[in-house]
Amino acid sequence: MAVATSGDASSDGAAVEFYRRTLLLLAERGIRHLVGGAFALAHYAGIDRQTKDIDLFIAADDFGRVGRVLADAGYRAELTFPHWLGKIHCGPYFVDLVFNSANGVARVDDEWFEHATRGEALGMPVWLCPVEETIWSKAFIMERERYDGADIAHLLHARGTVLDWRRLLRRFDRHWRVLLNHLVLHGYIYPAERDVVPAWLMDELLLRIREEIRTAPPRERICGGTLLSREQYLVDVTQWGYADARLAPRGSVTPEQLRLWTDAIGR
Repeated sequence: MAVATSGDASSDGAAVEFYRRTLLLLAERGIRHLVGGAFALAHYAGIDRQTKDIDLFIAADDFGRVGRVLADAGYRAELTFPHWLGKIHCGPYFVDLVFNSANGVARVDDEWFEHATRGEALGMPVWLCPVEETIWSKAFIMERERYDGADIAHLLHARGTVLDWRRLLRRFDRHWRVLLNHLVLHGYIYPAERDVVPAWLMDELLLRIREEIRTAPPRERICGGTLLSREQYLVDVTQWGYADARLAPRGSVTPEQLRLWTDAIGR
């Protein structure tokens, strides 16, 4: 099992000091936090890749407390996007504080902490995001400049035999087609290991497809593509008359939050 130790985030002494102190302060104050990103991928899949920062997953209700604790230590807290992400700054370095997915689907709740895995980051013992929730949150990232499908394939390849598949299916809920997409691709990428995905799960998802084929499609024109990319489906919801699946009552993102997120494209 590899531990992420290379790359910018762990080779710059000043950055490492900031990241380690952040982890220590949160642990000392008893604030729940999980390490994700490259460190979790290294632990679960043995892939050690460069990363310029560290991703900490927290409950949304804890953001204010985290900000105060770290501000007292001389760092600057910023609620970058109120529906999913904040940052802690120390000069040129920063820590991402993630409490939801950018599309509003994968909110960090108690189950993230209940199923966390003990691991290591920057030479420190830490709690890592569960592999199931890591797959769930990564599965929707399909931007032109970033696609996390390879991460999902590697996680399924490395951990498929021990995954809590029923919890993973429950996590995807009405977005089960996104899960099926990644499972089908896994069998294409690793044909010799396609049996790590349980037959009952594929049967269940393919049965849902067959049942849908036999029923009339919904009359409301909704674009679910915005849950996968914040930019590539804007034409659908701004010009073609489709409803944005991120907005209530279908999603959890407010119009103002969506405006901030969309305005940040290209920054």
